[in-house]
This record gives sequence, C-alpha cells and structure tokens, in this order.
Amino acid sequence: MSKIRVWIVEDDPDWLRGLVAYLNKEQDMEVVWTADRAEIVRLALSDDQHAPLPADVILMDIMLDGRPEGVMLAEEAASATGSRVIMLTSMEEKELIFRSFQAGAIDYQIKSDFEALPAAVRSAYRKQSPINAAVAERMREEFRRLKQLEREFEAKKLHDLITPSELQLLDLIDQGYTQPQIADKLVVSIRTVKNHVNHILKKLNLPGSREAANKAKEMGLFQKQNDNDSTK
Repeated sequence: MSKIRVWIVEDDPDWLRGLVAYLNKEQDMEVVWTADRAEIVRLALSDDQHAPLPADVILMDIMLDGRPEGVMLAEEAASATGSRVIMLTSMEEKELIFRSFQAGAIDYQIKSDFEALPAAVRSAYRKQSPINAAVAERMREEFRRLKQLEREFEAKKLHDLITPSELQLLDLIDQGYTQPQIADKLVVSIRTVKNHVNHILKKLNLPGSREAANKAKEMGLFQKQNDNDSTK
C-alpha cells in the first residue's frame, strides 16, 4: 500500500521533531520532507535541483520567523504542486484563518491538538476535509463583516446620489403619502413633486417612486435622516 507523502513546514525545531516522529508512526503516511524557513520552501518550489519528493499533503505553519509567511507559501505550494495544504498554528486568529482559506488551504489545525493530525491528513488526501466548527464560525463572521462593509458602501453611494430634500420626499412616499398630499405637506406644487420624483428615478435608474423608496429604506437611509434631524 502506497503511503501518503507529507511535507512539514515548521520553524520550531521541537515541534518539527515531534510532528515528524508522531506522523511517521502511522502506517499509511510518511514525512518525506521538512523545512524550517520560507526561503527553503520557495527554493524547493522554484528549483528542480532542490526539489524534494512530491507531497500529497503539506502541513504549513502559519507563522514563520514571527511573520505569517505560511499564508503566502500555502498559495505558492498549492499552485506549484497541487498538494492539499493544512495550516498549522498555535493561535486562533480570525484574519489569518480567513486568509489561509483564501490562499488555498483546505483545513486548519491547532498545533496543541496534534492527535487530530493523522485524521486531518487522511481527509485532506481524500479531498474530504471538513471545516471544523471554530474555523467555520470565524469564516462566517468574516463573511458577515464583508457583507456589512458592502452594504455600508452601497448605502453611502446611494446617500451621495440624492439630496436631503429628495430623501425626505422618498420617506413620505414610503409612509404612504400620495403626490398631492406630499405637495400640500411640503407647500410646493404637484409639478415640483413630480419633477423631483423623475429626477430621483433617473439618478437611481429605477422604474417607480415606490421602488426608490424601498431601496432607500433597505439601505437604512431614513433612519440616518431621522437620527440627523434629532441631533439638530
């Protein structure tokens, strides 16, 4: 039976020796190469003369020489070798977890939970690595953060397009006022209201005033307008 070939990239010599010894006890896997610096890995990936035996799975320490070099190396190694990359760390850092998966890693393991590594290596080899619960939650948090940033950007873009008076008009439309009622309330002509509505629709590229009002409401602009009014 062929063994799963494993690379380990780890800059702590004690951890490196321990991981090699621990994984080599498994009958179905073998550590075929190790490195303790990013430069060694990059040389191995770029120079055939220094190329080690190919790996099926790479255990990649996120922090090398005090920097998150492993994140960049994960992308380079996965692209150059086609190996499945498992990130190793002693930390649980939200940003680094997310960046590791963006870089092409398929799993993430805490070093202190080394007893789980053999199963993680087998799962990675079979391309069946589940994302553990802690990682999944941190990824969900990051996606929520990015979604909120996107929403805030869209809201600002919309807010910059329309004037405070136009926003007030949309707020009244959202409250159910008709155009004649809006004209009476704002003490303007119905023609002025219609012109404002047409101007808004052209700006937002929407078919009707109700859609424009809904869009502003979804973006939370009415709440911001009310908050601003209350502080005056």
